[in-house]
Amino acid sequence: MTDANGRHLSAILNADMKRLIEEQRLGFFATVCADGSPNLSPKGTIAVWDDNHLSFGNIRSPGTLDNLRRNPRIDVNVVDPFTRKGYRFKGVAAILESGAEYDRAIEFYRARGSKVSAFREIVLIEITDAQFIDSPAYDFGMSESEIRDRWQKHYQSLAAGKRSLPDPEIPEVAATTSATRP
Repeated sequence: MTDANGRHLSAILNADMKRLIEEQRLGFFATVCADGSPNLSPKGTIAVWDDNHLSFGNIRSPGTLDNLRRNPRIDVNVVDPFTRKGYRFKGVAAILESGAEYDRAIEFYRARGSKVSAFREIVLIEITDAQFIDSPAYDFGMSESEIRDRWQKHYQSLAAGKRSLPDPEIPEVAATTSATRP
């Protein structure tokens, strides 16, 4: 892949990042409002566009789009709700409203099975930085399997109309401290 000046771009999005985004299909997008306050908006249309770009189809987010028109910087978090592992992406957004690139993006989403008639714009995000993030529960020595089991039980409890106790995020007794974490 090359940029507008023909320089080679190295891939930022690795296979695990792409897998997580495709599996979760939900990201939380942070922009900055005109008054400087944060705006956080979930988007269920997040997709991997290529090795250096994410995208989302805008359905009903006028605040997010207004913010991006004023300031195109954006942060995106995608986290597996069971393993509590994910990624934070920083980037610069471009809003596609018409033209060849917009048409290409609509076809991309149509091929994914999206209801593109609901889309008003497509937002293409050039990723400038990506970081792994995970739950502090790992700092207490819990395994991924233990964390997944705790959160599955929590959501099963909620589905049954009950509130789960104890807190699924932090174990009752800390086995280790964050100082021992690799």
